[in-house]
Amino acid sequence: MVRLKGLTKRFGKIVANDAITLDVYPGRIKALLGENGAGKSTMMSMLAGRYKPDEGTIEVDGKPVRFSSSRDAIAAGIGMVYQHFMLVDSMTVAENVLLGQEGSFFIRRKEMSKRVSELAGKYDMEIDPDARIADLSMGERQLVEILKLLYRESRILIFDEPTAVLTPEETGRLFKTLWRMTEQGKSIIFISHKLEEVIALADEIAILRRGRIEGELDPNTIESKADLASRMVGKEVLLEVDRKPVERGDKVLDVRNLTGLGLSEVDLDVHQGEVVSIVGVAGNGQKGLVEAVTGLIKPPQDTVFIMGQPWRKFFAESTWNRSMCYIPEDRLGLATLPNQNLVDNLLLTTRKGFAKGWFLDKKKAAKDTIELIKKFDIRPGRIHALAWQLSGGNLQKAVLARELYRQPRLIVAEQPTQGLDVSATEEVWNRLLEARKMAGVLLVTGDLNEALQLSDRIAVIYRGRILDILDTAEEGISRKIGPLMAGIVE
Repeated sequence: MVRLKGLTKRFGKIVANDAITLDVYPGRIKALLGENGAGKSTMMSMLAGRYKPDEGTIEVDGKPVRFSSSRDAIAAGIGMVYQHFMLVDSMTVAENVLLGQEGSFFIRRKEMSKRVSELAGKYDMEIDPDARIADLSMGERQLVEILKLLYRESRILIFDEPTAVLTPEETGRLFKTLWRMTEQGKSIIFISHKLEEVIALADEIAILRRGRIEGELDPNTIESKADLASRMVGKEVLLEVDRKPVERGDKVLDVRNLTGLGLSEVDLDVHQGEVVSIVGVAGNGQKGLVEAVTGLIKPPQDTVFIMGQPWRKFFAESTWNRSMCYIPEDRLGLATLPNQNLVDNLLLTTRKGFAKGWFLDKKKAAKDTIELIKKFDIRPGRIHALAWQLSGGNLQKAVLARELYRQPRLIVAEQPTQGLDVSATEEVWNRLLEARKMAGVLLVTGDLNEALQLSDRIAVIYRGRILDILDTAEEGISRKIGPLMAGIVE
């Protein structure tokens, strides 16, 4: 159905894709694996009409095509869900799904909602067509992106990390949807760093390393997840961490009976030397809790205390370092400025450390950025690279490097390994565990394995309430979490 022949794409001196050749067949799921920055998203962006190749050709149904825009690719039956969502926040779910569709301008709101509701029901997706995008969790926004593709009836569907923000149940439903699509003869290209998903889902696996296709595999020949990981990165990788106990220190976060902001009677504390995880299905109050703690929303008085200080006093007197840092799940929108380079993005939260009166020492900032790029292996290793030019994983490493540079005492990390490859995930895990020596970590994650690997305690949130806080040293803890996430209390 699709053939890429000798496809090459450069960004200045950086060769993102180097003479890529790849075939995609109808009724099959092709998984695309590679480290962060290997060139997966760039390659698929050319197929989806977002980028133009510098060399090589794309064939659809045996005929060469040249896409000048995403609209051309859509017309050829190719649709893509990007890792960074392409949604209009002020519009509803239904309006986003129908945006730009022929004849959609004069459709009444009720008719829009009905169409989208029927489509969502057909694929077992639970979402309110009249909800505003700005009010949705990242998981719900992902569903909207998938609905846009389904509405266009694309024949070739590209999914870039589609399960990164989904719960295990939602992931299972998505897989059934993808299999249903292949039964109809559609082609699926599936980009994921979750190796167990790739092994379970794919009919064939292509491995991309530093911009080149290293080879293709039959999933049936793969011995284990570790075997696939080592083939992907070219070395042995074990996604496990040695979580040595760290002495528990002072209380750095104390949430007392927090009600409002979508929350009800939330009690929670975090001490230096520990990781406390918040787990739950997306949209159950995690967003309100994080925003209340990090200063994005003003919580009710005397409900949030940071390092022993009431919320208002803490933020009035807060310093740039040895304080609190926040690693948001929205890397490109909230954590960074897309069109600024890595030096300016470092200065976003550290500028007071480089200020001498009215003067900003950008030479020192550039020098420290170079050191952080080396220490965290951020690619491409150039301080003048713009944030939007980095892959999702490398952008996350840049955000983590900046925030840990501040030597925080409280770290709020929201989905810190979402969309990262196994090697980068392992690195982030180890850095968060190392940070416990100086800080307490509040980890908000949709990955239960991540919560179990890193946490000292796990708080399960459901409809704005903390149903239970479990000690990870307890036996059978993983069996207890699932029912709690569904609101079932024994």
